[in-house]
Amino acid sequence: MRLSARLLAASALALGFAVPAVAQDAATIQRAEQVRDAALEQNIALDYVTQLTTRFGARPAGSKSEQDAAAWAAGYMREHGFRNVRIETFPLVGWERGEESASIVGARPQRLVVAALGHSPGTNGVIEADVVRFDSLEELNAAPAGSLAGKIAYVDAGQMVRMQDGGGYGILSRIRSGGPAAAASKGAVAFIMRSAGSDEHRMPHTGTTRYVEGRVPLPGFALSAPDADQLSRLIALGETVRISLSSTAHTYETVSQNVIGDIPGASRPNEIIVLGSHMDSWDLGTGAIDDGAGGAITLAAAKVIAESGRRPARTLRVILYGSEEVSQPTDTGNGGGAYVRGIGAAVEQHIIAGESDFGADRVYALRLPPGGHNTDFQRAATKVLYPIGVLPSAEPELHGGVDIGPLAEAGVPVFTLAQDGTRYFDLHHTADDTLDKVDPAQLTQNVAAWAGLLWLIADSDVDFRAMRPAGQAAH
Repeated sequence: MRLSARLLAASALALGFAVPAVAQDAATIQRAEQVRDAALEQNIALDYVTQLTTRFGARPAGSKSEQDAAAWAAGYMREHGFRNVRIETFPLVGWERGEESASIVGARPQRLVVAALGHSPGTNGVIEADVVRFDSLEELNAAPAGSLAGKIAYVDAGQMVRMQDGGGYGILSRIRSGGPAAAASKGAVAFIMRSAGSDEHRMPHTGTTRYVEGRVPLPGFALSAPDADQLSRLIALGETVRISLSSTAHTYETVSQNVIGDIPGASRPNEIIVLGSHMDSWDLGTGAIDDGAGGAITLAAAKVIAESGRRPARTLRVILYGSEEVSQPTDTGNGGGAYVRGIGAAVEQHIIAGESDFGADRVYALRLPPGGHNTDFQRAATKVLYPIGVLPSAEPELHGGVDIGPLAEAGVPVFTLAQDGTRYFDLHHTADDTLDKVDPAQLTQNVAAWAGLLWLIADSDVDFRAMRPAGQAAH
């Protein structure tokens, strides 16, 4: 059901929630409310993510489908009134999954459902070896040198804890990033792990692993949760478990690209607000949740503002970043790093950046840069956002996401419109990341939150760099 701004506002008053008075210009707040309400009545976000995922399907970093999708998205931006639309390319090591399989072999053979980890090398035939299980990456790191010679290292840290903010993901993504290198250092011939996901489906979650000295040292795989349970039970029963692994994954030289389009500011066009998301996806699904929806949200929010009858003072810049999902032999920052290197000293003209890369479910909180809490700006934002269910957070935003991280490191303040991630890691990096998982009403609420907040920022002279508390360095 579509959220009604007026109904939620009435509910707020009925509950005794007094929206605080603000010193922010009343006309700017009123316009932000109008933009918010206009966003609740449009469907460009759903149109964009539908076309993107239907026309191009999966968009692995550096693939032809990512490149074709970028060219199409640039055309989509032009058709919808964006200016200065351009595609900026950068070199990339791409990765193709190929074919993969895994099974328990021996007296009681069983098939296992696995997905090779991104940028993992192939097995060059079949690897067959005994499995040694560990409860954590730390336990694997503590194994004696050479103790896994000729073995397969298996880390099962248990099921991911489901949390609204996705906080349970980090401990498992660390295993995916560092596990292959840790296993190789102990002499292992391959690495497997329980998928980094919160679901119980027999559907593995892929994701990139990490390069060490220019290479991923050995083949790595993620097991679906039920297969991880099965393997751990067998080992607990005292069985010697032997596994056969096969993968034809390989890397190749290619290019990726950022797609950039502006809604130029009316009076201060050199003051730039970045709206970020990423174009690439993993190859198992069609990348609707991660992150076609993010591009849809930011593009639609900017378009609503452009069509509001008056352009704001500052420029809105939508960036569909390339190759967010994958590691590289050297730490280039991928699309985010390429953008910052390309703008050079003009980074000083970037006044704030935000990123939408956590699915399509509702926004529930706003985190502002340091110094933004309990200010006139936050009170104005609360007045605009509370009626659609978005609360102010006292927690400052320091880093942003992967794509805008390089801007944050260069000193650009960042904000987050925090989304409900309760089900995000059921779908993330799996074959289930498809268009039907996008809830149109929640997608529209995202657009409304972005549009209302962005109008407040873009048509004001608020300076988040100056708000930073004394003694705090630029991040």
